[in-house]
Amino acid sequence: MVAVMDAQSKPRILELLQKNLTVTIHDTKWIPGTAKFVALGEYARNSGCLQVFELQDNTLQKVQELEKPARFKCGTFGASSMSERQLATGSFQGQLQMWDLEHTREPVYTAEAHASIINQIDGTGGQSKGCGPPEMVSCGSDGCVRVWDVRQEDQPVASFEPLKGSQARDCWCVAFGNSCNDEERCVLAGYDNGDVKMFDLRTNKLRWEGNVRNGVCGVQFDRRDINMNKFVVTCLESQFHVYEARTQHPHEGFASLTETTAKGASLWKPAHLPQNRDVFMVTAGDGTAHLYKYKYPSQRRVKDANGKALGVMGSVELLAEQSLSSQPVTSFDWSADKEGLFCCGALDQTVRVGIATKLNTV
Repeated sequence: MVAVMDAQSKPRILELLQKNLTVTIHDTKWIPGTAKFVALGEYARNSGCLQVFELQDNTLQKVQELEKPARFKCGTFGASSMSERQLATGSFQGQLQMWDLEHTREPVYTAEAHASIINQIDGTGGQSKGCGPPEMVSCGSDGCVRVWDVRQEDQPVASFEPLKGSQARDCWCVAFGNSCNDEERCVLAGYDNGDVKMFDLRTNKLRWEGNVRNGVCGVQFDRRDINMNKFVVTCLESQFHVYEARTQHPHEGFASLTETTAKGASLWKPAHLPQNRDVFMVTAGDGTAHLYKYKYPSQRRVKDANGKALGVMGSVELLAEQSLSSQPVTSFDWSADKEGLFCCGALDQTVRVGIATKLNTV
């Protein structure tokens, strides 16, 4: 009886609704403060597709559709206020734009951000005060990482580019973090050769770099607007890495652990639960979703032989896993308004809404 009760008390990942589409979806994002989410992608005729879906009476209804010349690759609401809810998008043609979803004829912001495809963008500063200005960061196949102020369209406020004469590595993912006040802010970037780099925007310099020996599909801090706590890096070949970011050793860098999922598929962008920064989801190339919780060690730092602070890693626990699709689940987003509610998109041309249960018990 005890074992049964224990099994029943564990979180589960459940699919609630799904919608089959005739377009390819690359990213999904909840519209803050609503029961709606946007799905970004492309039509078969190589044009951009933006669709808005709403939860209505236990059904998933498409309430808006927008077609634009450039195919959409990624999006974020992070640089917009809760009242405006403007969506930033990155395209296959290198354009970074912001859209007012109530007036979509023309974007409210446009920058020619990269020479070709924008692989990923992130935003911060739009929904919290005292954590720096609203900014976006973009990365592309040109190997560049660029930071944009939403009040300035003509050029980036910071740009980290490959050295002249060196081979440009494809930058696959970026994320903001350490925005704990009006001065501090960092950017994480992951590359196709396994490089992971952290750029300090206050000093405009490379703060830390490492290599995880596999192409980096996703990076994310557990929170953007606090002192760096930890971050997750997901990779090809079913690996992800968790880094203890509170302590940076001058030689060893950040303490880390490596975890491998069972089935050997690529792991896409990690997604930390908005209501609990120690719980995160990773989605895989085999269509599965894996829910983990990070457990802190009894002591988060120690002194090395030279008296320098050295971070101590905790451990991760697999809470639940579930097959959602027969194809890669390439996008995933938690709802900030309802704990455990998520939307996701897969390469089977389907968007889904689901929930992870019993998260208040972990």
